[in-house]
Amino acid sequence: MRAASLFTEAAGLPLPAAAARFADAGVPVFPCVPGGKRPLTGHGFHDASTDPAQVSAWWRRWPGANIAVPTGAPSGLVVVDVDVHGPVDGRASFRRAGDAGLVEGWELLVRTPTGGMHAYYPATPGTAQRSWQAGRAGVDFRGDGGYIIVPPSSRPIGAATVGYRIVQVAPGPGREPDAGRLRDFLDPHPPIRPRPVGGQRVGREDAERLARWVDRQDTDRNLKLFWASCRLAEGGVPLADALDAVLTAAKSDFGPREITATVRSAYRAVHPDPVRRTTTSATQTASPAGVGWFDRRPGSARPAVPGRGL
Repeated sequence: MRAASLFTEAAGLPLPAAAARFADAGVPVFPCVPGGKRPLTGHGFHDASTDPAQVSAWWRRWPGANIAVPTGAPSGLVVVDVDVHGPVDGRASFRRAGDAGLVEGWELLVRTPTGGMHAYYPATPGTAQRSWQAGRAGVDFRGDGGYIIVPPSSRPIGAATVGYRIVQVAPGPGREPDAGRLRDFLDPHPPIRPRPVGGQRVGREDAERLARWVDRQDTDRNLKLFWASCRLAEGGVPLADALDAVLTAAKSDFGPREITATVRSAYRAVHPDPVRRTTTSATQTASPAGVGWFDRRPGSARPAVPGRGL
């Protein structure tokens, strides 16, 4: 059964019956607080199940629980979440991405209680695309490591209770978007030119420039710091210089302990040798002519992201 048909059928059922219908179709579910997104189970989406007895027991205990579905490989679904919160309106970003051909192939569109939208896509078997957030653009991606709240769940909005509502179903099968290309389009990284030919290495000025760029980010700053630190490590910037540059630029709410741990983690990921050896030998391992540093997508070296729900 196509996801669109299953979700359309389940949307018209009471919450316990809908949860059972998803499980019966092989889509794992788990309960979240009534009217909310917080998991009621101890391990969140890791507890998601298709076992009829387990699902029935959950919704006997919490008959008003919202239904959550893990995204990515467990359910075979990925979702592009378009947020509308305060000054952030992701609808314009989604339209721009649509004009660029980056969000085609959805099977189902669901209106969220806050006025946003979930676009459902089939996940490609055997591949994994991690969840991410592009806060400024108002668009998130829920793949492996994430989950969504699905119809017929609802949330209180003011004095009303507003449901997750299916608004459009595609006539044919969908296809998974390229989450990396979409993120690069919505949340572009600063333009970094390759080092000139002639064997020049990345220098301290590059570390300072990257530190200032990371400091300007409002969302996912830890992930961006990890990505930038990997590029500095690949370019031959000594660990001490990278740390000094970032610690100098950092805002007070981005603590030095967290910064130091993230930068060191990135250097270990690029140079598996102990950090002490990395700091003394990194300048000897830069790519010839500086080619190769900053030429990888940010998603190519990134720490795991805790699962988040929509």
